[in-house]
Amino acid sequence: MRATKNKKNKKWLWITLSIIGVLVLSTGGYALYLYTSAANTIASIQEDIGRDKSEKRPEKVVHEEKDPISILLMGVDEREGDRGRSDSLILMTVNPTKQTTQMVSIPRDTRTEIVGKGIQDKINHAYAFGGTEMAIETVENFLDIPVDYFVKINMESFKDTVDSVGGIEVNNNLAFSYGGHDFPEGPVFLDGEKALNFTRMRYEDPRGDFGRQERQRQVIEGVIQKGANISSITKFGDMFNVVRDNVKTNLSLDEMWSVQANYKEASKNLEQFQIKGTGDKIDGIYYYIVAEEERLALSNQLKEHLEMKENTASN
Repeated sequence: MRATKNKKNKKWLWITLSIIGVLVLSTGGYALYLYTSAANTIASIQEDIGRDKSEKRPEKVVHEEKDPISILLMGVDEREGDRGRSDSLILMTVNPTKQTTQMVSIPRDTRTEIVGKGIQDKINHAYAFGGTEMAIETVENFLDIPVDYFVKINMESFKDTVDSVGGIEVNNNLAFSYGGHDFPEGPVFLDGEKALNFTRMRYEDPRGDFGRQERQRQVIEGVIQKGANISSITKFGDMFNVVRDNVKTNLSLDEMWSVQANYKEASKNLEQFQIKGTGDKIDGIYYYIVAEEERLALSNQLKEHLEMKENTASN
């Protein structure tokens, strides 16, 4: 594992919570309109996955007691008439007592057991086979930790999301061309169409999926930062519409407020991790192979952060 620790005050990487953050920052005559719109929006994006808590948790987390939590951020590539696959998987563990957040990007080609199918396949295929529930259970099985909450974002919505805030600026560290657009190294302004292509390229990036996931995080952070400075009701309406159409979560509005109140300090110290592995072909299909020792070490690291009992042997 390779970790880089960022001590700057990081924003949450959730588009849904960014809307709530904008609500908290807003004052004056907009407040009632925004609260009502936010409440209606959150109610419309709830997705029931058929459980109150993970089977890997003996008891449900209590925010007021500052129990560490985990959140799975899923970027899915959905189009009309097609469930699609999970294009990006980022697991976050949040420990409010230690005031730290750990973020692990899971490569989409990672070979693992698909829970409910009984086969070894790419981890991103779990969503295509069984939707959100199967994707979460497969990640839980791979890392052997509970997933308490999820936020699912349709990657197609990047275009609408970026346009709803009037475009964003990112700092590009790799010059490339993709989808008919050029992305030079350095500061780049992105409208919706450019942002979509900026986040999709991976084959020209020597970091592969890790490079693409970093660009996706840049776009999400850019939307949050730009959204926090918006004061137009029209813009808020556009943003709420984008969330309604493209985001699903099991976080209720009350839970979002509770997380905001009890866990926000943990976002100030963010550790990002990459899973070590090797690329290989099995029956002519490319997979990202994670050694059992690496998987176990990562699992124990996350369990320690969640204040759970660690494993001493593989599953």
